[in-house]
Amino acid sequence: MVRGGENRTGEAERRARHARMSPLGRRLARWLPAALIAVGVLFDLVSPPAYTAAPFLVAAPLVAAPLFSLWATAGMALAAIVTEVLLSTYHGAPDYQQSVTESSTVVVVALLALATNRVVRVSDARLASVRDVSEAAQQALLPAPPARLAGFGIAARYVGARAGARIGGDLYAVQDTPHGVRMIVGDVRGKGLEAVESAVVVIGAFREAAEQEATLEAVAERLERALRREGGRRAGLDEQEGFATAVLAEIPAEDPSVLRVLNHGHPPPLLLTPDGGLRELAPSVAALPLGLGDLGARPGRSDAAFFPAGALLLLFTDGVTEARDQDGQFYDPCARLRGSLFSGPDDLLDVVVEDVARHTGGGPADDMALLAVQRPLDG
Repeated sequence: MVRGGENRTGEAERRARHARMSPLGRRLARWLPAALIAVGVLFDLVSPPAYTAAPFLVAAPLVAAPLFSLWATAGMALAAIVTEVLLSTYHGAPDYQQSVTESSTVVVVALLALATNRVVRVSDARLASVRDVSEAAQQALLPAPPARLAGFGIAARYVGARAGARIGGDLYAVQDTPHGVRMIVGDVRGKGLEAVESAVVVIGAFREAAEQEATLEAVAERLERALRREGGRRAGLDEQEGFATAVLAEIPAEDPSVLRVLNHGHPPPLLLTPDGGLRELAPSVAALPLGLGDLGARPGRSDAAFFPAGALLLLFTDGVTEARDQDGQFYDPCARLRGSLFSGPDDLLDVVVEDVARHTGGGPADDMALLAVQRPLDG
């Protein structure tokens, strides 16, 4: 028997799966099993006696099993069995053995459909449970930032990939410090628990260093050392290749019109002005990802930019820029956002997330972390 908790979570997952379908897909899913039975009856009545409706009737409950609830699947299975019995009665019994074989086949497949529905419901319940746990972990690791921080508008999003848990190695953090508002968006190499552990290390080191260090370069060096320590306690590939791409930025407390950006192998952030202008903040000096500093003497150097009043700063991970459409074309945030106006950071992130979903036809193949900061018009 399915437990009450599994029943509820499995039903919720089934409804969520239906919600992800297109309107046409939902209509087909709703009517296809009944349509198969109707077509089977019509085929049986107009075709020669040697032909049978059994293939249509056995297909109906099988189609219903992964899409319908248990009772709806049982109803469809019963309808298929009753239809087969009525058709056999209507035609008489010129071949008794064939009639019994066809009826038995419909009954057996109907029972298999009910068993399939049970397996799907249990699987849905387990998947929903895993997603609930991962969502709780995400909220603990990446809590939603305050809507206002030191006078600046703030918004953040974490969007999980279509197939997988809702959390991985993508990360963001923003906080008000004695040196100004400082922020980071990064992407730890790999997936799974080890990537999450490294993301925890990066965020923890950032929050401490952002308060204590006078420059972004010093903050990045603290993150470098933290990742090396993390890699040192691991064996195998992660010990040699544990790293994270990241963008660090700060808005000095003494001058909110200045924006400093330090890029360590990460997609460049975008600066969107109130008149629809857009500028990509590419680094003047390419720096290695954090954790790989011992591979070459290429220390990162921050770049300063003018941060106009009312402008929006957008930082994101490569789940945005590597999202592909059906033709394999990458999503280009510069081309898609240039000339657009946004009411605030939440509006900007909503537009980006929805636009990526449209571009890919459903959702990103990789996780996305996004952070937006807006300078107030009177700041």
